[in-house]
Amino acid sequence: MSTKIFLKSGKEQSIKRLHPWIFSGAIKQIQGSPKEGDLVQVFDNHSDFLAWGHYQPSSIAVRILTFENQIPDRQFFRQRIINAIEYRRRVGFFDNPETNVFRLIHGEGDGLSGLVVDYYNGTAVFQAHSVGMYLQKDMIAEILLELLGNQIKSIYDKSSQTLPFKADITPVDGYLFGKQSANEVVEHGRKFEVDWENGQKTGFFIDQRENRLLLANYSAGKRVCNIFGYTGGFSIYALSAGAELVHTVDVSKLAIAQTERNVQLNFGDCPRHKGFATDAFDFFAQTTDKYNVIILDPPAFAKHQSALNNALQGYKRINQRALEQIEPGGILFTFSCSQAVSKDDFRKAVFAASVNARRNVRILHQLSQPIDHPIGMFHPESEYLKGLVLYVE
Repeated sequence: MSTKIFLKSGKEQSIKRLHPWIFSGAIKQIQGSPKEGDLVQVFDNHSDFLAWGHYQPSSIAVRILTFENQIPDRQFFRQRIINAIEYRRRVGFFDNPETNVFRLIHGEGDGLSGLVVDYYNGTAVFQAHSVGMYLQKDMIAEILLELLGNQIKSIYDKSSQTLPFKADITPVDGYLFGKQSANEVVEHGRKFEVDWENGQKTGFFIDQRENRLLLANYSAGKRVCNIFGYTGGFSIYALSAGAELVHTVDVSKLAIAQTERNVQLNFGDCPRHKGFATDAFDFFAQTTDKYNVIILDPPAFAKHQSALNNALQGYKRINQRALEQIEPGGILFTFSCSQAVSKDDFRKAVFAASVNARRNVRILHQLSQPIDHPIGMFHPESEYLKGLVLYVE
């Protein structure tokens, strides 16, 4: 018999609005002794059914899978994955010679809370953010192979760093199907090597694809600095657009080495590019160079709400340094990927940085994530990527 969870009076309202998370503070009673990752039924205070979901002993206590009173079985997962694949076919992915890297399944945006799958030119990288999804990894791999056939050469599980740290499991990353295949991908015609085994997240920041393309419009003949550059995504687009000079800055020596390989892959020997393996703040403190275009794409400064204030101070400080280093008439691309930081909070932090730097700015673009990272209408938290493109006087 499945565990039953009963909510406090009034706490069912967000569930009736189809929000896919139940917070621990909303729970009145747990009938049974669920283990992390177990399927549970959720009821309101009057014992009326609300949802099925995966249980986890944390602030998000239940990740909802379905609001229908039908147990989420293999057919349920298969249909959700079919829907995710069909959506991406309809919006232009698959069989696109110019782009063969994209997000295949995007958690709540595809009705599969806790699951991410990225597609890299034949390799699917599986990443579970909940134990419930991790326990389904073999079944999900089988379904992907059924539905995509020879478009899948290998499936790699990279969940060891994303599962809740309290989970009583010891995940080891590795191939669920096949083995490492060619790791070269194409994005809008630009070539990249992707290391999904050792790189950050699933290997590449796929969510910046359209923002990288926008950067190309502002890069011709410019001096460009890509801060937190990782493996050089923005740098490659700037170089391909004819930038006079591109500097890539990242604290990771491995990332800068990968950037240099990506530059070589696209341009051969390229004296217009230079990489710096150093901390972003240290770089700004030491450099005397001025730039026409600066990109700030830092890692999440706030992964949890408790870190919000420190994160906002971090965004203010790094944006102020960039604004002090940019030439008059320059363009600043600045981002936050912290889910805990709202669009308004991020904008206020950049506003404060502009005041402190004594620079007048205009907002040219307000950016978000691309269409393969869909934002659930009933789950505003899934709009995690915020970006501003600023004209700096």
